[in-house]
Amino acid sequence: MRWLLFSAGALGLMLAGPLINVATGAVEFGGDWRSAPRTPAGTAPDPAITPEAVVQIYAARAFGWRAAFAVHSWIAVKAKGAARYTVHEVIGWRAYRGLPALATSDRAPDAAWFGNRPELLAELRGPEAEAAIGRIAAAVAAYPYADAYRAWPGPNSNTFTAFVARRVPALRLDLPPTAIGKDYLGAHPFAGAPSGTGWQISLFGLLGVLVGAEEGLEINLLGLTIGVDPSAPAIKLPGLGRLGRD
Repeated sequence: MRWLLFSAGALGLMLAGPLINVATGAVEFGGDWRSAPRTPAGTAPDPAITPEAVVQIYAARAFGWRAAFAVHSWIAVKAKGAARYTVHEVIGWRAYRGLPALATSDRAPDAAWFGNRPELLAELRGPEAEAAIGRIAAAVAAYPYADAYRAWPGPNSNTFTAFVARRVPALRLDLPPTAIGKDYLGAHPFAGAPSGTGWQISLFGLLGVLVGAEEGLEINLLGLTIGVDPSAPAIKLPGLGRLGRD
């Protein structure tokens, strides 16, 4: 009985954030994806006046009901002297239509994700970005789930971003707790943290622990993350994200 009560309490805690998002109207479920705005946020440097190399990683709330729980993340790169960005991301509807889930395009790197404004998670510029772009390309090519997509617990867009980040530790990427799928490691339960500053163990993205200098301590339960970051004091909660210092 105590175990059942504890399990129910833990599940209630993990679902509190998404329920708060719904109750407060912080996320919207309605709307038509075909007319949802994809307006650039103005965060990405203009290639016309920025000759240096740029690497940026973004995340924005997912479209529809998933927004209560999760974000969609992607990676944008611009080589030195390039006239446009290249965006790498995993998109669920492509897999549903029989296309590769992994897509590479020249869309605006900081465009809203179907009405949801993106947040810049990591950035490299100049020589650091130049050195990282080749490693990012190699990691994109090596991604093992290019033709697969599963919103929960993965592999999905956040699984992809975390995979690339593990292979490019210079990014020091701390994905938010709302990046459901970032802890999906497939059949291999051990891996470095996406930031490259720690380690994690995860059972198919459903149960795990991550410890890293960048991320702090995170516990994954049924794909939802709760944690604490002592380096930049904050708590991490499912649905709500990071509360505290950025």
